[in-house]
Amino acid sequence: MKVLITGATGLIGRAITDLCFEKGISVNYLTTDKSKIKNESNYRGFYWEPKTNEIDLNCFEGVTAIINLAGASIAKRWTRSYKKEILSSRIDSLNTLYIALKNLNLEESISFISASAIGVYPNSLPNFYTEEETSVDSSFLGDVTEIWEKEIDKFQSLKCTVTKIRIGLVLSSEGGALPKMASTVRRYLGASFGSGRQWQSWIHENDLARMVLYVAENRLSGVFNGVAPNPVTNAKMVKELAKVLNRPLFLPNIPRIVMRLILGEMSYLLFVSQRVSNKKIEKKGFNFKFSNICLALENLYLKEVNEDHPNDVMAKEYV
Repeated sequence: MKVLITGATGLIGRAITDLCFEKGISVNYLTTDKSKIKNESNYRGFYWEPKTNEIDLNCFEGVTAIINLAGASIAKRWTRSYKKEILSSRIDSLNTLYIALKNLNLEESISFISASAIGVYPNSLPNFYTEEETSVDSSFLGDVTEIWEKEIDKFQSLKCTVTKIRIGLVLSSEGGALPKMASTVRRYLGASFGSGRQWQSWIHENDLARMVLYVAENRLSGVFNGVAPNPVTNAKMVKELAKVLNRPLFLPNIPRIVMRLILGEMSYLLFVSQRVSNKKIEKKGFNFKFSNICLALENLYLKEVNEDHPNDVMAKEYV
């Protein structure tokens, strides 16, 4: 098996690449930076420039699955120009891949697996969303995800088994939102946002990487939610993180208006509520290693905490 990954140097891409190495799966990857191109037996880089639809067609040689993770981060202030980049980075990447594959006139079917986002689901406290939901969130992220998925669907006209993975909040100690949350908790500044009742559908980075490769290896098609079995409220997330990091929580919840002044429109990410089901991928036989938030956070941070507070660990063991 050989995969082609776009966004291979990002948070999720690195996790998938590492897992590919463990499984003996060869990786081709695309990069816009020629200095990052490597040529190893199981890890080969190829140049592309989605803005101009430029791509090295050799990247497709021997590939059985394409994993598309390309797209500008949403965790950056949403200025008018950056909002355009968030959308164009996703659409340009897909267009470049589509044109290249169409011109190659594939003889055999390959898997095309693309990232999407649970941001497509409407903001709601009571609703529990499955992949069959047709309503779209009336927000910038909802609009972006809807357009994004329509572009992904175009690959169905090629010899591709198309899969969309709607990814939730990815938990990693190496990047994304969690290190920023952990930093505030460590400095005794941890607090929930707004009411703290908003649902956060999360997934451990390792489970997400395993899920993507499971989809590729089993040639699954359709839409799957990339979230763990047990979503939590924002208040629960902060509470469990503080427990793992051995820090108290004593500050009041942070009002929406405060974060709006600091982050602008991007603050929507902190208050939106999307409780999302993962039953569909579980029914396909995929098993999550990290099914609850406690296990996930302990895996990511407990070793680090133990090293910082060895006496606490010894005391717990003695008791």
